[in-house]
Amino acid sequence: MRPAIYFNVHLVSDSTGETLNAVMRAAAAQFDRTIPLEHNYYLVRSERQLDRVMAEIEGAPGVVWYTISDEDLRRKLEQFCRQRGIQTLPVLDPSIHMLSRHLGIAASERVAGQHSMNAEYFKRISAIDFALHHDDGQNVQGLVNADVVLLGVSRTSKTPTCVYLANRGVKAGNIPLVPGIPPPPLIEELRDPMVVGLKIGAERLLQIRSQRLMALNESNQTDYTDEEAVRAEITEANRLFQRNKWPVIDVSRRSVEETAAAILNKLSERNGV
Repeated sequence: MRPAIYFNVHLVSDSTGETLNAVMRAAAAQFDRTIPLEHNYYLVRSERQLDRVMAEIEGAPGVVWYTISDEDLRRKLEQFCRQRGIQTLPVLDPSIHMLSRHLGIAASERVAGQHSMNAEYFKRISAIDFALHHDDGQNVQGLVNADVVLLGVSRTSKTPTCVYLANRGVKAGNIPLVPGIPPPPLIEELRDPMVVGLKIGAERLLQIRSQRLMALNESNQTDYTDEEAVRAEITEANRLFQRNKWPVIDVSRRSVEETAAAILNKLSERNGV
């Protein structure tokens, strides 16, 4: 069996990036033993924002998929990538061009045209902003305003799950559980946000972490991939979940979408919807 192939994929959107994520993952799923390392850039609507994105792309070359309506920004990104031999894909263009030919009219080139500017749209934008500002233990005090708070050891997909939930209008933050370091006391005092523990099997976690280190060309042996240390780390996390009677989701064999769906179901049950 050939080793897994890791590759960087940069998803650049002037909207929420939901379309890009769905299409990229559907395409990548058609290739066995390939693992896309996602770099997501949402709400990119100015040259300054695009400059930061291009610096990230240059630091981790791969492929670039984008949905950007502004012609000047599109040209700037395409020229930048072309000069560096980086392949780009304007994901919506084929569909828009086909509809334009069929209807006999030009597209409006409206940013985030699929989202009507209503309360639901602004709720989603607010949730994305919340996820970005409460990721990986940032701004812990602000988690009292969250809908969901995720806890889990490293590599349990806390961040992408929060972003996915944000695209559904759910304000989600996450706290990493680090061996030997107790979580912030505030977490065990939360009442309104639903705190969810992300559980994972030791074998699966060791596999994910080992693959991550390989992708980073890191070969030093540490507790991060030591089997005994990893099992102890998982046990400590599970005891924390049990002690606080938090709902737990096993992410060992779940995709981010499946984990998010399970959380949304639990949130609906909690709210009596």
